[in-house]
Amino acid sequence: MAGGGRVLLLHGLWMPGLSMGWMAGWLRREGFVTEVFAYPGALAGPGTVVPALLPRLARVDAVVAHSLGGLMALEALRQGDFPGVRRVVCLGSPLRGSDAARGLRTHRATAWTLGRAGTLLRRGCAPWTGPAEVGMVAGTRALGFGRWFARFDGPSDGTVAVAETRLDGLADHCCVDASHSGLLLSRQAARQSVSFLREGRFEAHGVDDSGGDPP
Repeated sequence: MAGGGRVLLLHGLWMPGLSMGWMAGWLRREGFVTEVFAYPGALAGPGTVVPALLPRLARVDAVVAHSLGGLMALEALRQGDFPGVRRVVCLGSPLRGSDAARGLRTHRATAWTLGRAGTLLRRGCAPWTGPAEVGMVAGTRALGFGRWFARFDGPSDGTVAVAETRLDGLADHCCVDASHSGLLLSRQAARQSVSFLREGRFEAHGVDDSGGDPP
């Protein structure tokens, strides 16, 4: 994707489609054509979301997905033949399964919050072997509710551990200074996403983001 292309954006568990608006705007300024796939988050599991996602994937060149959206995108790509989808950027997606999601399940007051997406979030995805190149942008600013339900042995974005984003089969992986929700407003994450969409790899040494991103 040397120039622009058609990019489908997917949001996370408790976020509306509008949460992808800032990232979509950044991509449009870089020459990409964007559309957002909004789905009912915790109210709908992959059995409902994936079939609705399939026809949308058939008319785009790439995907940028936050959190649960990344798992939904990979599950959908496994189920069909989408030669046009060359690259996928996941933002803080727990592709190896979420310890925070497993912790939420053990608390009676919070188990319901994952809804029909709970099984996928706890289990994660199988190693990636599809034709699309998949890149991961993980956050390392540990500000998020997940730290109350999970034990992170290494860096995390406060909801997802960096280790949970390192799925076998990824084409590239990078870390940026952002929290889980902050990835949606991070200039560093946006620049790295553009780099991967265009080149199939992230900038080797990251980018200077001294202007400061929201947490």
